[in-house]
This record gives sequence, C-alpha cells and structure tokens, in this order.
Amino acid sequence: MSQTGQERNAVKDAGLALEPRPAEEGRDLFGIAELAEEFGITTRTIRFYENKDLIHPARVNGARVYTRRDRARLALILRAKAIGSTLAQIRHFLDLYGEHGEGQRSQLEYVVSESDKAIAELQQKRAMIDDTLGELRAIRKTCIDCLKKL
Repeated sequence: MSQTGQERNAVKDAGLALEPRPAEEGRDLFGIAELAEEFGITTRTIRFYENKDLIHPARVNGARVYTRRDRARLALILRAKAIGSTLAQIRHFLDLYGEHGEGQRSQLEYVVSESDKAIAELQQKRAMIDDTLGELRAIRKTCIDCLKKL
C-alpha cells in the first residue's frame, strides 16, 4: 500500500509533520483519529503501519491507544517514506534503536550510510537526465533546421 498523493502532499506541506504539533503538556496517550489529523494522513494509513509491525499501539477496551513513542515512530516512518525508503529499510532503522535507545549510534550510522547511497544514486540519475536532455535538444535542433530547409 502506498501513500496517496494527497497524503504525500499533506506530509510535504506540513514539513512532513516531522515536527508534529506539540502534544498537550503531560499528554502521553493519543487516539488514532488524533494522530491521523495531526499528521495529515488517514486512519487506514496508521493501521497499515500497525499491520506491518512498525508501530505497536496498546488496546484499551478494544480501542487503539498510541503512546508518545508510537507517535515519534509514526513521524519517522512518514519522513522515511517521503524520501523513498522501503518498509524493510524503515523497519531496520526502527529496530536499530532498541528498547531504550541503546542502538542510537548504529541507527545514526545507518542513516548516514543510506543517505550517502541515495545521494549518489540521485546524482547519477541527474547526470543521465542531463545527458538525455542534451540529446533531445540536439535532435530537436536538427529537426528544426531540416524543417527550415524544406
């Protein structure tokens, strides 16, 4: 399941909601509708990430209850999706953190490594696009010159 264009735009427009609106002081628990509204996504999207075992809300009388940790993980998931990370990459990144942040260094090293790879890949694609644009411009110019001679 991929994000809808509307959800991607909402994430982008909200600065990816990576800096979600500050939770009310002393507030530790959130409902699914609250998080969906805060991040500009659907409740279905949140349930999707839950089904993929990326967030783990508790259940209280059958209702999903999200903690600050779930909220932070959701922000990270959305940011990672916005830059093109796969669910497997996101899961690996989240798992590196550990239960109490003991894997923070590994997590940061992973982000640096993955970012370096993505930057190199995008730079290569940009070079290929520039080459193709140059070729297309040359072909176009040749065709225009030929048309003038006709």
